[in-house]
Amino acid sequence: MKTPGIIHRRRMRLGAIAAAAVTALTAGLIGAVGAQAAQGCEVDYKVTGQWSGGFNANVQVTNLGEPVNTWDLEWTWADGQRVTRMWNAENKSESASAKASSLGYNAALATGGSTSFGFTGSWSGANTDPTEFRLNGRLCDGSVGEPTTPPTGPVTAMEQVAAMQPGWNVGNTLDALGGETGWGNPLITEELLQTVKAEGYNSLRLPVTWDENLGPAPGYTIDPAWLDRVAQVTDMALANDLQVLLNIHHDSWMWMSAMPTDHDGVLSKYEAIWTQIAERFKDYPSELSFESINEPQFTDTEPAAGDALVHELNVAFHEIVRGSGGNNEGRLLVMPTLVTSADQPQLDALKATIDSLEDPMIAATVHMYGPWPFSVNIAGGTTYSEQVEQDITSTFERVHDTFVADDIPVIIGEWGVLGYDWTRPIVPSQQYGELLKFFEGMTFQARDKQMTLMLWDAGSYLNRDTLEWRDPLVQSYMDSGVTTRSGTASFDSIYLEKAGTIADESLTLNRNGLEFEGLWQGDTALAEGDDYTVEGDTLTLTAAALTRLAGDRAYGTNATIEARFSDGLSWRIHIITYDTPQLSDVSGAVNAFAIPTEFNGDQIATMEAKYADGTYAGPHDWTSFKEFWATYRPDYTAGSIGLTADFFNAVREGESVTLTFHFWGGGTVDYTVTKTGTTVTGTSA
Repeated sequence: MKTPGIIHRRRMRLGAIAAAAVTALTAGLIGAVGAQAAQGCEVDYKVTGQWSGGFNANVQVTNLGEPVNTWDLEWTWADGQRVTRMWNAENKSESASAKASSLGYNAALATGGSTSFGFTGSWSGANTDPTEFRLNGRLCDGSVGEPTTPPTGPVTAMEQVAAMQPGWNVGNTLDALGGETGWGNPLITEELLQTVKAEGYNSLRLPVTWDENLGPAPGYTIDPAWLDRVAQVTDMALANDLQVLLNIHHDSWMWMSAMPTDHDGVLSKYEAIWTQIAERFKDYPSELSFESINEPQFTDTEPAAGDALVHELNVAFHEIVRGSGGNNEGRLLVMPTLVTSADQPQLDALKATIDSLEDPMIAATVHMYGPWPFSVNIAGGTTYSEQVEQDITSTFERVHDTFVADDIPVIIGEWGVLGYDWTRPIVPSQQYGELLKFFEGMTFQARDKQMTLMLWDAGSYLNRDTLEWRDPLVQSYMDSGVTTRSGTASFDSIYLEKAGTIADESLTLNRNGLEFEGLWQGDTALAEGDDYTVEGDTLTLTAAALTRLAGDRAYGTNATIEARFSDGLSWRIHIITYDTPQLSDVSGAVNAFAIPTEFNGDQIATMEAKYADGTYAGPHDWTSFKEFWATYRPDYTAGSIGLTADFFNAVREGESVTLTFHFWGGGTVDYTVTKTGTTVTGTSA
């Protein structure tokens, strides 16, 4: 967990201090909860770090009364603090009334038993400690008194999936071809999993590709060393309070896609794998769940036929696991749609499968990377527009109405944006503020529609060599979004032309249900009236304030200010000085062509490519707007714009192509390229 600017450390103990050390006890997710006898408790509340507007805290609760099998801890703050994110407990807080509820693994507390959880909170003015806590409704004052009866009954699939929020994929590792490190990631270690847990993740999706570790037909025996390694990682995750979702991963396209033409062979192999997995893990606790197959897909098959094959695989998976005995009889099973699509026909097909099985411990899974044009920056999809937001909202609504509304939980098994790739010098493909809006919107929709998100991370978010998050602000938006909203604005930058006269500039606030509380530069509040005005949702910075913030007006970012809201994260606004970029003539090879460019403080939003007759040039000739990185690659440090060989391979010989570069400062620049054999000639307009 990040603790920026720790200012002080304090602790508060409520109730008698136990003479001996106490041990946190855990229990499985599934089990009856009975009425309790005499109750009592004490709480150790400790602020572990505090900074402007936020703080971290750890809470240890000790049960002094009769054993409890589930618990709720409630408290209030006198100064209006709020919980923004919580780990090792489910956050059920409302405003200044805080409530933490047990998860499956820490629900049971014996007499003298204790457990701990942590949270990040927001504050303003003061950060006074709470004066009292209540465990299952009873005051924690160190005494033992009248009983309180907590909710009774077994944990449901909905409750288990809710306790998995948020989740994290250890991608491109056990699912990699060529071994665990075959795709460039290091071995999974306990330190890695502890880092993930400390960030607040509650579950680990463990993608595993099995094909390279199988013996021949008909047994398809899994290499014992490979199965041991999968079990070892599962054990480490469970030991660190991470639920685990184990699956069959890239096998879906490696051999399972041939099911339409090799039905019996594929089904036999699939059943052999799941029979062995089920046997190996049948006595594991219920915190381990199984996912039948990742992104099932079939060669040359129409969607309806594909739906039928997915149904057959899911049913076979269900029969094998349930029939294997042990804890598999009631284990949570997760089933995908065809290619984990959220299109309504595929949702309906999976819903019919789940209904037919009449099994309450089944969850559905789909994947969401946002609408493709935005996710990779193609076809002009450069901003988190109303259309992008509506696409995401509609997707969540469809999935909710199909499953969640009928008490079938949903796991978004993979989510993120496809253009967020740490192997590129420029990350992300999207404009940075627009990316943050995407994360804010996705986490809100998941919370609003009661779904669990599992971030797909193949190394782009968490640096597995240093165990540091590559972009703390991006991670903060995902962290914060689990419990609250953050305000944004129509854009995260104000561009000031270097040669122009500075005038008032306006942005539109996206309050997201919050109150706007002002603008700040560091610890200094800007003055409403003199520096900015707010009319409705229109925020206007005055010419005087912009002149001061721009300073000597050097190219690039001159200052960054924050728009603060009543909850969530502040919205950063960058004051940028620029002039129209200048592109120079050049000749070069098709596979190494780069346009010399003076960016003059500006950056590229997108690139269009057209022939003289107006038709579209380059790959994806259904749109004039080309895909970022796949076709054009700005290098702001070197001062160039590279065009890829893939772009020129899709360009007609000897015909001039007009490239129109769109920049975030609002301007466009045209440039002409002509391919002749393996050589390209580029000319500025």
